[in-house]
Amino acid sequence: MAPGLPSTTSLVHLCQKLNRLKPLEGSSMETSLQRCLSTLDLTLLGVGGMVGSGLYVLTGTVAKQMAGPAVLVSFGVAAVTSLLAALCYAEFGARVPRTGSAYLFTYVSMGELWAFLIGWNVLLEYLIGGAAVARAWSGYLDSMFSHHIRNFTEAHVGVWQVPFLAHYPDFLATGIIILASALVSCGARISSWLNHALSTINLVIILFIIIMGFVLAQPHNWSPEEGGFAPFGFSGILAGTATCFFAFVGFDVIAASCEEARNPKRAVPIAIAMSLGLVASAYILVSTVLTLMVPWHSLDPDSALADAFYRRGYSWAGFIVAAGSICAMNTVLLLNLFSGPRIIYAMATDGLFFQAFAHVHPRTQVPIVGIVVFGVLMAFMALLLDLEALVQFLSIGTLLAYTFVATSIIVLRFQKFPPSSSTSQASPGQVAKEYNSFQDRTQLVGTEQASASEPGQLRPSLRPYLGFLDGCNPGATVAWALGIMVTSAITLGCVLVFGNSALHLPNWSYILLLLLSTTVFVLSLLVLGAHQQQHRQDTFQIPLVPLTPALSILLNICLMLNLSYLTWLRFSIWLLIGLVVYFGYGIWHSKENQQEPAATRYVVFPNDNLEETVQAVQPPSPALVQKPNHTEQLTSP
Repeated sequence: MAPGLPSTTSLVHLCQKLNRLKPLEGSSMETSLQRCLSTLDLTLLGVGGMVGSGLYVLTGTVAKQMAGPAVLVSFGVAAVTSLLAALCYAEFGARVPRTGSAYLFTYVSMGELWAFLIGWNVLLEYLIGGAAVARAWSGYLDSMFSHHIRNFTEAHVGVWQVPFLAHYPDFLATGIIILASALVSCGARISSWLNHALSTINLVIILFIIIMGFVLAQPHNWSPEEGGFAPFGFSGILAGTATCFFAFVGFDVIAASCEEARNPKRAVPIAIAMSLGLVASAYILVSTVLTLMVPWHSLDPDSALADAFYRRGYSWAGFIVAAGSICAMNTVLLLNLFSGPRIIYAMATDGLFFQAFAHVHPRTQVPIVGIVVFGVLMAFMALLLDLEALVQFLSIGTLLAYTFVATSIIVLRFQKFPPSSSTSQASPGQVAKEYNSFQDRTQLVGTEQASASEPGQLRPSLRPYLGFLDGCNPGATVAWALGIMVTSAITLGCVLVFGNSALHLPNWSYILLLLLSTTVFVLSLLVLGAHQQQHRQDTFQIPLVPLTPALSILLNICLMLNLSYLTWLRFSIWLLIGLVVYFGYGIWHSKENQQEPAATRYVVFPNDNLEETVQAVQPPSPALVQKPNHTEQLTSP
């Protein structure tokens, strides 16, 4: 080998480090946080996280600039896409009731590096999302006072014309972020009570908008004279869907809060389903009445709902709408500040981020350092930065997280032996096994011999027809099928999005590529479906695996490909910064890195003593040093 180049063994060891998994802990209900949230609390957290600027601002923007009255179809498709992802979050949240959301779900199924990058992107999503909502809240309040706040600031501070900076510093947005951070730091129960009050007010106002809107509806506004129902065609509906997706990103706050739920196995799936159903209904009904009240092409994109009531002569209703929008934005801001620090806490607890962020306040039982730092960074962004160019980060980061969570569901369902809490510590009820046959020489400590019905194995009923798939190593066929499925989903998405526009393909080649990629996608799903899955009765599991997560992956990829190339460029730069942080700190301080020697499995030969064999290749574990009597009991005949 050439001097200076790493050896093959070093590269293999590095790849093992990057792909090591976090074990699924048996005592997952034990936590330093306070388990105080009920199903209703989690449901209202989800509603509060999703009903924000999307309802009061995004609805008018998409209707006027992208989809017209067909904005309700865009919201419907975006809701279905979010539902597929939400089911994946519900299964993971019930099965792994720990804080961390998409980061944790990726860590336990796909590997450490992927988990860190997902967590890194989710952090940016919460930062930008919270700062953008704070600025929208500030702008809405300023418009209620005829822009006196903005005029005062510009007169005394000046107007900036600097790239990436706002036109003027938004002190009002900064102040509301600092106030919200102080409230969140008081504890999960205080945050939940405040969210209850704001969400209840918001839901009552939404109900008022729907009823009043149908009373004032004019079906003529959907007529061909006004441009018809879908004036921008199918492409406009699809572009609107990609933008409307931003409206549903808040449901992951439920998964991020599952470590503070009283009964997460039951509460998390119910809360996700109920909150997403309520919010999807609200978005579709509100967008319907909005485009029926006034023609879609005359909407004010900045305050469409309030302006629609003003134009119909109900100015008092406009003030009610403005009050509802401020309540909704406050809940979104609170929940961004609630969820973001808990992602940092989960990463710091695992050793992938700086240890100071793992500190939990002994009285309020919240990650206080993360809340303070997160709030300061968000306030700084809202004060100075131009957030309009960064808002699309919200979509790409969320879509990538949803894609990895859906892939993780497939990995976990076909996983032969899910990681246990620790292979180095003997449980009190562990019993020594006798090794009497030659086949036992290849058995590993802590595992059992594979049976025909294990996950990842070909279904027995299909072996007479698909026996050639059973010739590979256990799990290899599933891994290849999953890789081919993701690759074909990317290819299919590129053909659908760019086939007739950017690539300018002739019709015959477009149809051929579409058929080929669809065929490969379907065949990979059939191969996955031919193998055994894990079936658990004690927790929620999504139906129709691998079809449901595969559709989620495909839809997420299509929506990501609709984003601009500048968004992808900025996203790549942020990923590079994350890689520097991971390789500079995370990979060396990871708790899995510290436990690596104790987690190794060793071959046990039947003629040797179990304890002597393990000690010959591995230093004694703390459990063996501290409890010699227990070890003797395990190894005695």
